[in-house]
Amino acid sequence: MNKQDILTLYRYNQWANAKILNAAANITPEQYLADASFPHGGVRGTLVHTLFAEWIWRKRWEGISPTVRLKPDEFPALKSLRARWEEEEKLLMRFVDSLTDERLESHFDYTSTEGTAYRRILWQAMAHVVNHGTQHRSEAAAMLTDFGHSPGDVDMIYFLNES
Repeated sequence: MNKQDILTLYRYNQWANAKILNAAANITPEQYLADASFPHGGVRGTLVHTLFAEWIWRKRWEGISPTVRLKPDEFPALKSLRARWEEEEKLLMRFVDSLTDERLESHFDYTSTEGTAYRRILWQAMAHVVNHGTQHRSEAAAMLTDFGHSPGDVDMIYFLNES
């Protein structure tokens, strides 16, 4: 995996997140807050979990192992979630832009929120974050579609067709 590959993955991640957030802007506040049977609950819980993953992994890559999680209650409305995500996206893309091929191959150490220490190769963890987001975006897309606001196709091939 090289820097260009990672940049492509993270630009796709941005594009797909935007499609989900744009569709979510069309649901009611009640739909945003509603619970669902997905692993992280409804739209809010699922999106907060996805944002949390991007935030905590970036922090770990920067040498910090947070011990707290972002919580859905911190984002009572989509507007607050979207504002926080825009801030995180800037920080994440600044990190991605700063990478070198050598850094992508390097190891980093971190401690999970449960206190377990790990060592990973950077590019593998970065690929994981995009893949993780794909899972939870698909869950959010299913809920949004049920609410009558499909985000449309979010497959990477559609991003590549537009690039």
